[in-house]
Amino acid sequence: MYTLISGVAVLGALLVARRRFPVFFWWLVGYPVTAVRVTVSYRATMDACGLTVPASAMRRATARMVGRQAAPVAPRHSLPRPTGSGLVMRLRLAAGQSPEDFTASADRLRHAWAAHAVHIRPIKPGWLELRLVGWDVLADVDPVNRTRPEHLRLPLALREDGDWHVRDFRTVPHELILGATQSGKSVYLRNLLCGLARQRVALVGIDCKWGVELAPFSARLSALADTPDAANDLLDALVEEMEGRFRSIGSARSDPANAILTSDVWGLPEELRPVPIVVVVDEVAELFLAAGKEDEKRRDAMVTKLIRLAQLGRAAGMYLEVCGQRFGSELGKGATMLRAQLTGRFCHRVNDESSANMALADIAAEAALAATTLPAERPGVAIVGDSSGGWARVRSPYLSLDDAAAVCRETSTLAPYLPGLAPFRPVTW
Repeated sequence: MYTLISGVAVLGALLVARRRFPVFFWWLVGYPVTAVRVTVSYRATMDACGLTVPASAMRRATARMVGRQAAPVAPRHSLPRPTGSGLVMRLRLAAGQSPEDFTASADRLRHAWAAHAVHIRPIKPGWLELRLVGWDVLADVDPVNRTRPEHLRLPLALREDGDWHVRDFRTVPHELILGATQSGKSVYLRNLLCGLARQRVALVGIDCKWGVELAPFSARLSALADTPDAANDLLDALVEEMEGRFRSIGSARSDPANAILTSDVWGLPEELRPVPIVVVVDEVAELFLAAGKEDEKRRDAMVTKLIRLAQLGRAAGMYLEVCGQRFGSELGKGATMLRAQLTGRFCHRVNDESSANMALADIAAEAALAATTLPAERPGVAIVGDSSGGWARVRSPYLSLDDAAAVCRETSTLAPYLPGLAPFRPVTW
């Protein structure tokens, strides 16, 4: 009786640990069981999924000599290596196999090994990385476990394979962020602003909804425009700032004795390098709306300046984060041209299929399809992709507006002073 009660208690404790402490449960129980299951059933699973090749002529001849039939050959693999959310193996492809064969069979491998997900990634010619995820890591995203941020490199969302999606401005200078109301777009933006607020970066906001989204962060902003007229003037100042930076790059080459050959601000010495500027445009559709001819002139001017910043800003250390509830060609002239310059794409749940296609269809058709199936009851889940064609399902850790505003107030002394943007510096109390 005592043994039965003890067994029930241990089982109950494991069930509680699995639900409330999934990482602990994985290291204690999940990984050993799954590693044994994968290792023991590896050859049979590969054969059942059609991921084997016929044995070589030498092996077939040797098998016939002993009266046996040579079994198909599965790819060689490394020992399952544990990670914080699953395990990883390296596979050596057999002759005639391609990574697409394994990608197409990922779902069959997931069911065969009772895993939450299986992801396949080519490492180098002839080698694959098979990453098995033990549970739904997006159910509860803990920001404590995120990777360490670096200058202009921020871990902003957890990927479904257990790794963190890193927003690298040096690699992907501009980004389009889409999401319907209550989709988690604002939470992603708060994580972005708080990560940048702790760094030597100038933050500029354009929020034509009278600043309701970006005004709470005004203590850390170097400039803020909350109406279309102010946004037009601020974009003028940003274009002038960009032109001044290009003149600085050119003047660095003018001295024959100490010429600095560079095509962007990052090649300048640190004492001459201007501070990076990240421009956050909240609800970009407000910049495209026009009620009359005067509004149309202003809209065309603003869109032209935005496109100029997107085309040339990277070399000047100026980066765009363009946000909106929807984005389509019907917004008006320049919409598709602006989108083409926004290399990064971050699409939450949207209300219309055309917005998902506008954000992701030029990256991968399956990414746009995945964006249309995001659940409304799980805010923060999004599809992230870039022009390389890669995409993944991610989720941002929750960050309240009060906590995000507090971070911006604490880091207000880090806001750099830029003379050209000084007239747009928000007043804080």
